[in-house]
Amino acid sequence: MADLIYTPLYAALFALLLFALSVRTLLLRRRFKVGVGPGQEPLLERAMRVHANFCEYVPVTLLLVFFLELLTGPGWWIHSLCAALLLGRLLHAWGVSQVKEDYRYRIVGMAVTFAVILVSAAGILVSYSPWI
Repeated sequence: MADLIYTPLYAALFALLLFALSVRTLLLRRRFKVGVGPGQEPLLERAMRVHANFCEYVPVTLLLVFFLELLTGPGWWIHSLCAALLLGRLLHAWGVSQVKEDYRYRIVGMAVTFAVILVSAAGILVSYSPWI
């Protein structure tokens, strides 16, 4: 059990969230009878953007965290980064999903996501630094 890495656990959680976002978008397409694009439906357009934004940020961010875990080993920081990413994505999804959006959710969600990206990238670069 000591060799267990944690990022795949979170990847599975993110896969379930992606599934939920996908089903939500598909159900809205069916409800509004829109095959391609958002039609004239603000709720569908928001669901599409939540889904797309998730697909844009989560894969590369998880990959960075995974690489950091391979370089530094599992630990509380890996859990913290993954949990922060999950929180950030949930906040963003909630905020953007609302037709009358409270932008604070979107802003905090993206800020947390960006922080995970930057911390992970910095950790990887430091791992390769000749001064360490």
